[in-house]
This record gives sequence, C-alpha cells and structure tokens, in this order.
Amino acid sequence: MPYATRDAIQRLRDQIPTFRCIVGCTDCCGPVTASSEEVARLPVKSDAEHAAALADLSCPYLGKQGCEVYEERPLICRMFGTTPSLRCPNGQRPVYMLDESVEKEIHQFLRSTRQVLL
Repeated sequence: MPYATRDAIQRLRDQIPTFRCIVGCTDCCGPVTASSEEVARLPVKSDAEHAAALADLSCPYLGKQGCEVYEERPLICRMFGTTPSLRCPNGQRPVYMLDESVEKEIHQFLRSTRQVLL
C-alpha cells in the first residue's frame, strides 16, 4: 500500500471519535464496502466465508465474540454511531460527534478509492 494512502487512512482514523458500544451488540455489523487499501490490512477470508456472511446480511469478520478485526476495522465501521448520518440504533455515541468536515473528507476518500464488498 502506498505510504500516502496508508498515512491518509491513519490520519482519518485518528480523527474519528470513539465510544463504548453495548457489549455483544452487532447491530451495525453488516455488509459494507471498504477501500481496497483497508481490505489489504485484513486477514484473507474465503469466497465461501464471504458468501455466507452476505447471505446472512452480516460481515465475514464478525465472529462469536464480535468483530474479529476491531483494531483494523475499516473507516466506515469506525464512523457508525459518530455522525448523524450513521446513528447507532441503540443510541450510543461519543461525547463529541465526528466533525462534519472530517466526515466529508472520509466520504471523499472512499469515493476516490476502489471499494470492495466485505
């Protein structure tokens, strides 16, 4: 992955506020797209694992204990619950929501990169 892209991803990640999810909740874990650069950081899943997850409207990285790639989860997953456009269905949120300009920058980054269905 080019350093510029890796640095951009990290810079955007660092600007997304964090909060505590409800233990065991997977309500925002579903099929999403992520940049190919982000997917390259994740463990490889088989076509069968991807197909099974998609059939269940789930994510192939969602295990029995929750997200198996939480530390490397894509930007879109990190945004859930941090912005009015991606609200947590259980009302969880950070103290301060994601800055609108950063949200726009993330969406621009995602539009400008090749997206892969997880």
